[in-house]
Amino acid sequence: MNALGLLLGGSWASGINLYLTVAGLGIAGKAGLIDLPGKLDVLSHPLVITVAVLLFLIEFFADKIPYVDSARDTVHTFIRPVGAAFMVYAGTARIR
Repeated sequence: MNALGLLLGGSWASGINLYLTVAGLGIAGKAGLIDLPGKLDVLSHPLVITVAVLLFLIEFFADKIPYVDSARDTVHTFIRPVGAAFMVYAGTARIR
């Protein structure tokens, strides 16, 4: 039941900011604060955390440039739902 709350909250948050959600879950999993369900333990890999933080920083600064912000929002309209769907799938997938 705890995994369901984590998956629903994580997928909702990734719709707002995918990279920050991935980095936050990865850092919390790496620190042992939460147990990542299913195959989401890949989020706690240092390379995944590093890439997510870098992409968040790029997104943070790109948000300050008017036309770049609009183009990025257009592209991320399609990326965010896919990221949320991947998180739910990976969290509910059976480990073999």
